[in-house]
Amino acid sequence: MGDGSLGRIGALVRHDARLMVRDPAPLIVRTVMPLLIMGFMQPLFRVALRAQGVQDANGAEQAVPGMAVMFLFFIVNVVGFAMFREHGWNTWERLRAGPARPFELVAGRVVVPLAVAVLQLAVVFAAGGLLFGLRVRGSYLGLVVVGVPLALCVVMLGMALVSVCRTVSQLLVFANLAALFFAGLGGALTPHSALPEWALPIAPAVPSYWAMRGFSTVVLDGGGVRSVLLPASLLCLFAIGLTAVTLAFFRTDHRKISWS
Repeated sequence: MGDGSLGRIGALVRHDARLMVRDPAPLIVRTVMPLLIMGFMQPLFRVALRAQGVQDANGAEQAVPGMAVMFLFFIVNVVGFAMFREHGWNTWERLRAGPARPFELVAGRVVVPLAVAVLQLAVVFAAGGLLFGLRVRGSYLGLVVVGVPLALCVVMLGMALVSVCRTVSQLLVFANLAALFFAGLGGALTPHSALPEWALPIAPAVPSYWAMRGFSTVVLDGGGVRSVLLPASLLCLFAIGLTAVTLAFFRTDHRKISWS
C-alpha cells in the first residue's frame, strides 16, 4: 500500500471523524441506553445466575456484557449511514471519479466506526463496574482480546450489508433484525444454559455467541488471555468472512437509493 493509498484512506477517516465529533448524539445514546436497560435486567440475571450455582452473583456479570454486545450491533446502522449519506448528498459520483479504489473506500470507512465500537464497549464495561458493581474475576486484557475482534466483526457486518443492500431502508431492517436475533441467540438476553433447546445447536453460528462466551469466561470464570483465544479467533474468522462478502459485492458503480 503506497503513500497515495494511505493518504486517500486517511482523508476519508478524517472526514468521518469530523462528522462524528460534530454530532456525537448517536454515540452517546447508544452508550447510555444499555446502561438504562441494565438497571431493569440485573435483578433477573441475579436470580438466573444464582440458580446456576453462582451464589455471589449480583446479575451484572450477565447484564453488562449482554447489553454491551446487544447494543454494539446497532453500530451497523452507523456504518450504513456513513456510506448511504454520500448518495443522499449526491457526493458519491465525486468519490467514484476520484483516484480512490473500492478497497480504499471500504478501508477508509471502517476506521472511525471501529474506534467508536471499541470506545463504546470500554465505556459500557467501565460504567457497569461503577454503577452496577460488575466484578471482573479474570484478566482485563482478556476482555480486550475478545472485544476488539467483536468490534471489527460488527463493523464488517455493516459493510457487508452496505454492499448487498440497495436502499437505506433495507439496511435498517436487516441491521435491526440482526442485532435482535444475535442478542437472543448469542446469549446476550439470557444465559446460554437458559436458551430454548432449538437454539442451542445453532447458537455457535452467530458471532454474539462467541463474544458472550469469551466475556463470561473472563468475568465469571476468572479466565485470562489464553482461555479466550478460541472465541477471539472465531470472531476474527467471522470478520474475515464478512470482509470477503464486502469485497465480493462492493461496487462503486452500484446505484444506491438513499431514503426509500
